[in-house]
Amino acid sequence: MRLDGTPWASQRRLAMKRVVVDHFGGPEVLKVVEEKVPRPAPGEVLVKVLAAGVSFTDSQLRAGTYLPGAPKPPFTPGYELVGVVEEVGPGCSRARVGDRVGALTVWGADAEHVCVPESGAVDVPEDLDPGEVLSLLFPYMTAYQVLHRTAKVKPGETVLVHGAAGRVGVAALELGREAGLRLYGTAAARDRAKVEALGAVAIDYRNEDFLARVRQEAGGVDVVVDSLGGPISRRSFRALRPGGRLVVFGRYSTIKEGHKDWQAVFKWYVAIATVWLWDKVSPRRHVYAYHVQKYRDKATRRDGAAGGEPMNAEHFREDLAVLVGLLRADKIHPVVAKRLPLTEARHAHEMLESSAEKGKIVLVP
Repeated sequence: MRLDGTPWASQRRLAMKRVVVDHFGGPEVLKVVEEKVPRPAPGEVLVKVLAAGVSFTDSQLRAGTYLPGAPKPPFTPGYELVGVVEEVGPGCSRARVGDRVGALTVWGADAEHVCVPESGAVDVPEDLDPGEVLSLLFPYMTAYQVLHRTAKVKPGETVLVHGAAGRVGVAALELGREAGLRLYGTAAARDRAKVEALGAVAIDYRNEDFLARVRQEAGGVDVVVDSLGGPISRRSFRALRPGGRLVVFGRYSTIKEGHKDWQAVFKWYVAIATVWLWDKVSPRRHVYAYHVQKYRDKATRRDGAAGGEPMNAEHFREDLAVLVGLLRADKIHPVVAKRLPLTEARHAHEMLESSAEKGKIVLVP
């Protein structure tokens, strides 16, 4: 029985669709299966998904290049979702049937129904576009926590953002401008105007040396926001002033044409090991790794359920409230590039390389 006293089975379909990766590879490995709707375990809520995000992290999971601790096939991708609570499991005290919530699942969101820990389901305003909220849950949340919870930026500091025309990059520039930072951003030449319109000094990463540029114009930088990782992290560390912080949270270069690039993976690990060593021997410059698992408990996953429980759910709620406030004040501008049916998950992954820089790709069950 549901909390409203009505039979559970009478309120929704007994079957649902779910995207599955049954072996690592390119977009072609994605399949859509139909199965029974899961039941929430103690401490979980069942969410009817309104929108699920598709991100570069999903492609890393699919290709098998994500951080240690990632799922092994078969699994369902999907980093974040917005939906409506349909059933509350035993032991839940906060959530109610009908609540609109968002959740940072890391994987598991690409389905019509998903079970998530109650503590990881944050309330989201019903008047906001679910697709825009997805951007707040992941790209903008990542940028906000990298800047404010990891690097702990201060007004007036100089920050270099790699991949500045991408979704997290744009979020970092918007949030950095709001925080009173002096901004540099690396991007392709075609994106120069976009980066400059966000208040940053644009650096063409193909034709300019960002290290020489920031040293010459600013004497180095206080913070580097590095979503790329690998060899570029070594040069980024050298760009830091005394007291500077390099925050690494991505491995963009480890995928080539949708598949794992083993040579790039090797180079990535060698480069990251190098900067970690430099961090240990340099008392005045520091390297930090950011990934959402820092805010998550390593809870055991149930088959078909999404993610584990956040370690510090209160931080997540606080930061989301800040981002919602900035959105309402028209100070940040998340963009939805494309909305596709859940059954077109493969096409959504194929679009990542061409459309990711234009905004969020959203699956709509």
